[in-house]
Amino acid sequence: PVHLGAMQSAVRFQVEYWNSEGREGIKEGDVFVANHPQLAGGSHLPDITVITPVFHQGNILFFVASRGHHSDIGGISPGSMPPHSTTLEEE
Repeated sequence: PVHLGAMQSAVRFQVEYWNSEGREGIKEGDVFVANHPQLAGGSHLPDITVITPVFHQGNILFFVASRGHHSDIGGISPGSMPPHSTTLEEE
């Protein structure tokens, strides 16, 4: 449930971010991959979200999104999320 509950926030963040001033907008063929738990609607770093806009006649109809939990994404020790981490980068 936590993965599904945060999914709309993840999609919303990407739409707002890429359509904001100074960005190119969302184009056909784009695929977004994110795992930032504070900015991109994730729950924690090992949850990697892939978001793909689906276009029809040049317009976005909907988004397809999936999230997978990965056991190790790097950090200061194997397995991700060591208990002595003090920053997001150390996780």
